[in-house]
Amino acid sequence: MNKLRFTAWLRRDGVAALFFLAPSAAGFILFFVIPFGMGIVYSFTDRTIGGKFVGFDNYSALLGSGSFRKAAENSLLFTGVSVPLLIVLSLLLAIFLNRRLFLRNWLQTAFILPLVIPVASIVMVWQIFFDWNGSLNAWMQGFGWGRIDWMQSDGSMGVLILVYIWKNIGYNMILFLAGLQAIPSTFYETARIEGAGKLKQLFHVTLVYLTPTMIFVILISIINSFKIFRETYLLAGEYPYDRIYTLQHYMNNMFFSLDIQKLTAAATLMVVSILILVSVLLTAERRFQAFME
Repeated sequence: MNKLRFTAWLRRDGVAALFFLAPSAAGFILFFVIPFGMGIVYSFTDRTIGGKFVGFDNYSALLGSGSFRKAAENSLLFTGVSVPLLIVLSLLLAIFLNRRLFLRNWLQTAFILPLVIPVASIVMVWQIFFDWNGSLNAWMQGFGWGRIDWMQSDGSMGVLILVYIWKNIGYNMILFLAGLQAIPSTFYETARIEGAGKLKQLFHVTLVYLTPTMIFVILISIINSFKIFRETYLLAGEYPYDRIYTLQHYMNNMFFSLDIQKLTAAATLMVVSILILVSVLLTAERRFQAFME
């Protein structure tokens, strides 16, 4: 009897959950799943309306494009440098703030503030700092050094990495803090009794039990690295310096030139690459959890 009541309750709540999820699911399917599916189809045709199937010709043309290869190289370089830096800095900051410190709450709030500042305001601040007539060049000139056009030099990648870290370090710090506070203090007490120092506790306790959080933060950081296009576009325009010309710039320019086939092919390749990376990280997390159990 109790089993029948539980089944009836589960069905009733399941129907209610589906009812409340239906609008969001419909919007997601209508505005994300269907357009992406149509994009995959377009990437295998010669035109969007009445097109013929051309196999992988669009992908071959895409991979043969110097602009696409340059954009992919820059995107890979940016993600490969900025994400590890962000992970290390945010983890160190979280470990530092995971103590009873004076003004701890104020410090946490200060690092979170960049997340709520509008993009236009962020760009204005960084333009004031890195412009040809900006604050940084004024200070350099005051010390007798020459001015640098930061956004038209190889240093533009460094500027972009700084903007990315400044904007996302607070969010990652909060995630790491949550993971650190979930580690039982008895683990550290046991490690101290066995003679483990601070460094051994970091590698054999903190990092081990922080692995699930670490994988999630890495995924979020990689996804956020592709969102830097907004700041880059406002800082440097449609055709920035070669070092910061990324995949998002390439696809944006293909959209404005109505080259839908190359646009959809590039988008498909990028999504497939991200899915492969996510699958690898999630597989590593599952194996780690199975090992810990």
